Amino acid sequence: MTAYMANESEPFSEKLRVPEALTFDDVLLRPKESHVEPDEANTASHVSKNVEVNVPVLTAAMDTVTESDMAIAMARHGGLGVMHRNMTVDEMVSEIERVKQADELIIRDVVTASPDQTVREVDEMMGRQGVSGAPVVSDDGEVLGIISGTDIRPYLEVGESDAVREAMTDEVITANEDVTPREALELMYEHKIERVPVVDDENRLVGLVTMAGILQRREYDSAARDEDGHLRAGVAVGPFELDRARAADEAGADVLFIDCAHAHNRDVIDSAREIKDEVDADVVVGNIGTREAARDVIDFADGVKVGIGPGSICTTRVVTGAGMPQITAIAQVADVASQHGVPVIADGGIRYSGDAIKAIAAGADAVMLGSYFAGTDEAPGRVITMNGKKYKQYRGMGSVGAMKSGGGDRYLKDDEDGEEFVPEGVEAATPYKGTLESELHQLVGGMQSGMGYVGAESIPEFKERAEFVRVSSAGQQESHPHDVVITDEAPNYSPES
Repeated sequence: MTAYMANESEPFSEKLRVPEALTFDDVLLRPKESHVEPDEANTASHVSKNVEVNVPVLTAAMDTVTESDMAIAMARHGGLGVMHRNMTVDEMVSEIERVKQADELIIRDVVTASPDQTVREVDEMMGRQGVSGAPVVSDDGEVLGIISGTDIRPYLEVGESDAVREAMTDEVITANEDVTPREALELMYEHKIERVPVVDDENRLVGLVTMAGILQRREYDSAARDEDGHLRAGVAVGPFELDRARAADEAGADVLFIDCAHAHNRDVIDSAREIKDEVDADVVVGNIGTREAARDVIDFADGVKVGIGPGSICTTRVVTGAGMPQITAIAQVADVASQHGVPVIADGGIRYSGDAIKAIAAGADAVMLGSYFAGTDEAPGRVITMNGKKYKQYRGMGSVGAMKSGGGDRYLKDDEDGEEFVPEGVEAATPYKGTLESELHQLVGGMQSGMGYVGAESIPEFKERAEFVRVSSAGQQESHPHDVVITDEAPNYSPES
């Protein structure tokens, strides 16, 4: 009979000598002398080694937060949307391409007309497609003319049954594929037209440039764009999904995010390293929460994502007993990552703009939010009504619903068939908030105000100047509105948060 042998390497009582870890409510920024007005603060930062954004904010890779609509809106306003992976590879490729083509100067999918169609047929076609004009092309794609609504109005000497060749404008102003926005706009102003067909060397149609498209690009002058002027796109891939990673890379994704609840796992690290070797896109590894984890991935990662259980719908800490309060987690990872020029993304736990700028002060280069944006129009979650108020569906990727939809490999299954999950998240609802633009304006504005209190004009300067003070429970209570009944809520503060 084998006797029980006690572990003599370390007394169990020593485990009670535990270090302290802090989160957002435990600290405040120490105000300093400042000559910086909030609207002068520059929030440009990096989300990975090679991808810079004008707004250091990312939307979470969750199926009730980020698909192509959210990614497009985020990139247009200077941030980055990270699309979830609860979709097939083909669906993912389609979503990435939709983001990349959203603000393309040259429209590739052009509505065209045939010279033999009747005026009525083309008029009805343009009405169905929602366009006011169309290039007229031959069977082999050669541009013969262009027809617009003004060419077929009833007051002109053109009948509904006449052929398009009788009504079209045959003196067409065209441009080559290397046309710049300025050159295209000058052509339109000079010839008083609203669209320019783009042709190849043999005068075959390859696309269309419109004045509306150029003006839209000008509207989003702070957009996050790649070297070719396309909107930036982020996408999540599993740590063992090499084929998905390759497909995302080929589709044009700028950053691949290794989507893992606990990335400080040797198999995950080895697989993430293999993915990095196989793709051109930057690879961000996460989630981690300690300096030891940072040391193990820093040699190949283009960025690291921090957060073990801080999300509003995450139950990791109470289900597993494991986690790290977010301010301490960010600081520990940043201690290592900053020495190697690897950006840090703080993922989860942010309820207010003040939390976001505290994350930057602790060492993050950007922040990722889920519930904050889940209630916006651009989020894919469905709108529901409860007690007369509108909400949008929001669920953790560790919830049963998300796991059944395809994300179950992130967490433990209780049997070989995968029918019994051990979830680390819940399904919930978040108040409907309106447009992403409005929410992002409040978030970034609050972050700029925080930079102003510290006297920093840029993110790097802010990280250098920022200092924390500890806050007691009384101080935490004092930080919020108190001893009053709120009659009108501010757009950037809700007691429900």
